Amino acid sequence: MNNNNSHGQEDQRNKEGLDSRFNQTLKNVQGLLKGRSIPGKILLTRRPDPLDDSGLQEQSPSYQRSVSQNEAGSSDDTDKSVEGGVRNTNNSDSDTTLKVESAVNEVQNSAMSTRATDSARVTKFSRELSGQTVILERLRELAWSGVPPYMRPNVWRLLLGYAPSNSDRREGALRRKRVEYLDCVGQFYDIPDTERSADEISMLRQISVDCPRTVPDVAFFQQAQVQKSLERILYTWAIRHPASGYVQGINDLVTPFLVVFLSEYLEGSIDSWSMSDIPSEKISNIEADCYWCLSKLLDGMQDHYTFAQPGIQRHVFKLKELVRRIDEPVSRHMEDQGLEFLQFAFRWFNCLLIRELPFHLVTRLWDTYLAEGDALPDFLVYIFASFLLTWSDELQKLDFQEMVMFLQRLPTQNWTYQELETVLSRAYVWHSMFNKSPSHFAS
Repeated sequence: MNNNNSHGQEDQRNKEGLDSRFNQTLKNVQGLLKGRSIPGKILLTRRPDPLDDSGLQEQSPSYQRSVSQNEAGSSDDTDKSVEGGVRNTNNSDSDTTLKVESAVNEVQNSAMSTRATDSARVTKFSRELSGQTVILERLRELAWSGVPPYMRPNVWRLLLGYAPSNSDRREGALRRKRVEYLDCVGQFYDIPDTERSADEISMLRQISVDCPRTVPDVAFFQQAQVQKSLERILYTWAIRHPASGYVQGINDLVTPFLVVFLSEYLEGSIDSWSMSDIPSEKISNIEADCYWCLSKLLDGMQDHYTFAQPGIQRHVFKLKELVRRIDEPVSRHMEDQGLEFLQFAFRWFNCLLIRELPFHLVTRLWDTYLAEGDALPDFLVYIFASFLLTWSDELQKLDFQEMVMFLQRLPTQNWTYQELETVLSRAYVWHSMFNKSPSHFAS
């Protein structure tokens, strides 16, 4: 009897310990979101609200990470605190999820009332871009929360390392790269099929089939001249990257670049744009910029598109593990129904959510993508977990077939910048909690 009492007391102490550690974790995250720091880990500072493309939408806050001096090291206290939070997630899933969501919502609501003006953000961007040498870390911090639309072309070129940070070298470097692209088009694309191998002919045919399917709900991409530009960019890229060649889905990845670089020459809504309004020389420059920026982007995730796409498979597994840690009920329901994450998340990683969102939100999402730099592939796991769990309650009510249909056509058609900012903010919170504790992804 005494043994039973002692075991009961020990279990109670363990439970209280777990609760205490989780509560401390939650306080740490809330502190981070309010601008305080977790010792030896990551500093979080609230960023001013992003500029949306209309300038009129109500916006949610987002946050930018700045690395503390001790980020590369470890903090036992913090790791144990997060460990307690993770374990408690397994024992009291819904309560944990509600607490974390409450922390995110609390910060979002308070930030709405302290929103920075658009003119203040424009001033900050202008100051960073006007120097002789752009400090990329500072530019990344600003861009993470959204870039003013008319500044996007220059900011994206800089973030990807396509344009040099030194202003004296920039114009000459871009001119050389654009000439190099034209030479590649002449060497690889503007030739008769008799000079191509059978594999190259097959690849070009596949690209020509995929281009009309690219962003089919936006009329601009159905213009013949637009599709021809996409074809030249994709074929030239594929020939110069034989380790992967062309993979379906890469056609989607060109579209944000094309729209952003065209915006330097075309005004108004994309629905009114026509490529025929731009001189051929300018079109060549736009194509070149798209080609080199696509190359820079994919250099950081090469194994996403090589044979069998092992990078995507690895990140889909991490996504599954992360969802299990964050929201065990929905994870268990999906597993009970026999739904594999590869069945829906493969396309997310392959096309970077372009097919899942209204196209007018894509460039804002890509501001954050490009601001993440080399860390993007890992951060995608957190964005996609946040995206998926937007519909946690709905998913738990669906059977296998219903979930497959739901996930193939997610109800995002009426999304605004506010929903997107919520996804990004929540992804940041989870990244802060889990990314420095890789053991949480162990199976």
